[in-house]
Amino acid sequence: MFERFTTPAREVVVSAQAVARELGHPEIGDQHLLLALVRTEGVASAVLRGAGTDPVRLRDAVARGDDPAEALAALGIDLDEVRRRAEATFGPGALDRPSPRRRGRLTRLFGLEHLPFTAPARRVLENALRAAQALGDRELGTEHLLLGLLAAEDSPGLRALRRSGVELDRSTAETAVREHLRRSA
Repeated sequence: MFERFTTPAREVVVSAQAVARELGHPEIGDQHLLLALVRTEGVASAVLRGAGTDPVRLRDAVARGDDPAEALAALGIDLDEVRRRAEATFGPGALDRPSPRRRGRLTRLFGLEHLPFTAPARRVLENALRAAQALGDRELGTEHLLLGLLAAEDSPGLRALRRSGVELDRSTAETAVREHLRRSA
């Protein structure tokens, strides 16, 4: 599949790997692809910046990640009470996370050992291929990766984009992509 990627699209994938490593994440997620898209010159970067995306705020939103405590509190679940009861039943530290381990095996991509993709990131790549086909493009560029990311209904990348203060839907992005491509043709 990667043989159909343009050079900038390949740079996005390599950059996403670097972002994941930089943040200490064991896999490449769609949020890493999003941050790499805004950092890599191309149609997607132009569309994202045109929508008001600030790379620093986006990086902070990606680094913070989703806060499960907020989601649980919204459902009326008191995380401190859950921890207290678990430790009373199973002992101190019962809910502490084990040290992070790499899941899966490393493979080679573009000559580099790379981290595995999360399921949402794989969906972005699949959706990007569909977007390229729908637009009649033989190669997959950064614009297709952006459209592939925006095709997800809810994902860590889209939540990070919203947390950074940007609302961008697929329809608006597709219009911006077409306009950008028309101007550069």
